[in-house]
Amino acid sequence: MRQDEIWDVDAARVYDSPGTGMFAPEVLGPTVDRLVELAGEGRALEFAIGTGRVAVPLAERGVRVTGLELSQPMIEQLRTKVDEETIEVVVGDMATERVPGEYTLVYLVYNTISNLLTQEEQVACFRNAARHLVAGGRFVIELWVPDLRRLPPGQSATVIHNEPGYIALDTYDVLNQQVVSHHFKFDDSKQAQLFRSPHRYIWPAELDLMAQLAGFELESRHADWAGAEFTSESRSHVSVYRLP
Repeated sequence: MRQDEIWDVDAARVYDSPGTGMFAPEVLGPTVDRLVELAGEGRALEFAIGTGRVAVPLAERGVRVTGLELSQPMIEQLRTKVDEETIEVVVGDMATERVPGEYTLVYLVYNTISNLLTQEEQVACFRNAARHLVAGGRFVIELWVPDLRRLPPGQSATVIHNEPGYIALDTYDVLNQQVVSHHFKFDDSKQAQLFRSPHRYIWPAELDLMAQLAGFELESRHADWAGAEFTSESRSHVSVYRLP
């Protein structure tokens, strides 16, 4: 499926979970704090802005934010929160679309670069970020570390989350570096709701090479937005790349 088919009206309608999950204050607060610091006095561009989970509170903190988004339904959900004067959004692919203006910060959060399903597209995304940045500008990526150590020998799936009414699992194609996330929501009835999204997972070292190809240097890498040390046990990372 194409990304615009995955992030359709139904996905946009249920995407927001105010106060919980990735919208929880303890998750969102450090994200916005760090991005405010990195943006400084300049403008910020969010690739795959979605429904504005990060962009809206960032704009409320005084940062001038522009968004790039492929899904029209996600943009329409964003428009229920802020108007075009507050956050301008351009419709397009984050690997290729050029947004007017120059920025001190381009950011891509919550594993979204993995929605690009080929290495070529992911490299193009880095190059597109570089095209939008002023000299010394930064490209920030939040991304999970592929957790293949949890994958049982001879099996292609692992449960990544389990709680009452919800279970999530990933199925891997390790030959082609692909993974499909399956999210099941259910109640006491016999029916369940399923949302699936395909990804191409990226190792940190591979991500760094993509950055180099686009002219970036790795400035910092932490395990989270609050600046925890990145170790071999870290499940995700926040990597800041800087143009010379």
